[in-house]
This record gives sequence, C-alpha cells and structure tokens, in this order.
Amino acid sequence: MVQTILGSGGAIGIPMARELTKYSEQIRLVSRNPKKVNDTDEIFPLDVHDLTGIDRAIAGSEVVYVTIGFEYNIRIWETIWPPFMKAVINACKKHNARLVFFDNVYMYDKTAIPFMTEDSFINPPSRKGAVRQLLHEMIMKEKNEGHLKALIARSADFYGPDNRNSPLVIMAALRLMKGKKAQAFGDIGRIHTYTCTPDAARAIALLGNTPDAFGQVWHVPTTREKLTTMDWIELIAKELDVDPKVQKVPAWMIRALGLFVPVMREFPEMLYQYEQDYIFDSSKFENLFGITATAPSAGIRKTIESLRR
Repeated sequence: MVQTILGSGGAIGIPMARELTKYSEQIRLVSRNPKKVNDTDEIFPLDVHDLTGIDRAIAGSEVVYVTIGFEYNIRIWETIWPPFMKAVINACKKHNARLVFFDNVYMYDKTAIPFMTEDSFINPPSRKGAVRQLLHEMIMKEKNEGHLKALIARSADFYGPDNRNSPLVIMAALRLMKGKKAQAFGDIGRIHTYTCTPDAARAIALLGNTPDAFGQVWHVPTTREKLTTMDWIELIAKELDVDPKVQKVPAWMIRALGLFVPVMREFPEMLYQYEQDYIFDSSKFENLFGITATAPSAGIRKTIESLRR
C-alpha cells in the first residue's frame, strides 16, 4: 500500500522518504514541485492551498504523513492550517488512511518548557501555539470518537543536514560561515535541546509503521545532553574552525528589524522559549524502541557538511 508524505520537499520530508523504503515500495511525494528522493517514488504535484486536491493526493494511501511547514506568519497559519487539516482528516477518514502529524511544542504551557514530556499541560502562550493546539484538538477529537487512526509526533527546535531554515542554522551556522558573528535570542546561558532532522525522520517513519503507536503523542529522539545556546554556537564554531563570537539580539532589536524584515515580526511572541531552559524529553520513544538521538557534535558536523555542499 501507498505511504504518502504531504510536504515532501522539506527538511523532514526528504529524509523521511529515504526511511520509508524500509517499510514500503510505494511512496508518494506530495508538494508544489515534488522531486524524487528514491527511484521508485511517485511524485504528485499539488498546491496544498488548493484544498480540493487533498482528497486525490491521499486516495489509496495506507499511511499519510503531514510534514508540511506553511510560511512562518501567524496570519497565514490562522487562515491556512485549520481548513488544511480538516481536509486532510476528511480524506483520511474517507480512504481509511492512518494519519501521522509532525508537530512542534508551541501548544505547551510556558511553565512546561524547562522539561517537556508528552503529558505536558497544553496552554499556549502565543497565537502560533493556539493554532497548534487547535490542530491537536481536531485530530484527537476524531481519534477519540473512533473515526480516525492517528498519532502526533513532536519535535523540539531542529537542525540537521539539508536544512537552512532552522534558527540555529540561520542565526549561527550560516553567519559564522560568512565571517560574521552568530546571533542569539534570549539568555545564551540557558539549556536549549535540539532535535537532529534525520533522527526525527527515522522516528516518524517507524511510528507510522507501528500499529500500537497510534492514538498517542510521541516525542521524537532528541539529545539528552544539556547544552546551552552558547554551547551549540561553540560546537558550530569549532567545526568551522572560527572564533565563537556572538551578538545578542534583544527584543527591541527584533521588533526594529521587523520593520524591514517581515519574518522577524514573528519572533517576539516566541522569545519565552529562549529566556528559560528548554529541555525536550524523548524517553518514552527511546525506552520503547531502544533508539537514541545523534550526538550534538556529530549532528553539527553533518549540518556543516551539508551547508558546504
């Protein structure tokens, strides 16, 4: 049976397509301009803003993975995410497909951030978090009523190869590669755990092919090393053989930059994640499957190698 990735061209979708070959010979890649990852992949071009095409993209699928990332803009999130998820849920129900949703931690209460588990209290302190809470509730309502087989796989902030969009890459790795200072939000002395994208892809593919995993929330494997933001910058600098120079970016500067760089307007409401320890616990997954996360030093090495290509 077909296993389908909605949002197949991103930092998670690409390595996931490779991982899914362990479980299926029929992999369907859905995005605006899909490209084959494996020779046998089926490509399905679709503008996912066209909700009428979602049903056709999902038809015949055994498992559907939602790894898409819409533009990082709260107005777009509030407008696009709910109807998109409704269309995906309806198509999965119609075609009896299992749903795997790749999620983040924005819906967790601010007090949960220093140590997040799958049972952390949901009470988002941001508008983006409210969108993620709504998606969580849409999926779980259908699951609880017995209409949908689904699971949610959550990740911490992530980094890794073939990924130029994570804050750690944009603000530290790419800037240091250009001879500039790394930039950092919040308190650089606070712990901030990151998920390496190949680990997330491997875990999501495994969960999607483990029947007993459905009906639950899972945290994908994430380093247990308690590295601070400064520690991560130093790892990157060491790999690049440069000095780990850092420019701290206070809230007022972010708001000022937002006048000229629209995406920067989106960051102030998320600063709470960088002003306290941010520890993402994935022991539930690790204990069941015996799989642990890539060591940060190895993950940074792979990231830099990818950026140099």
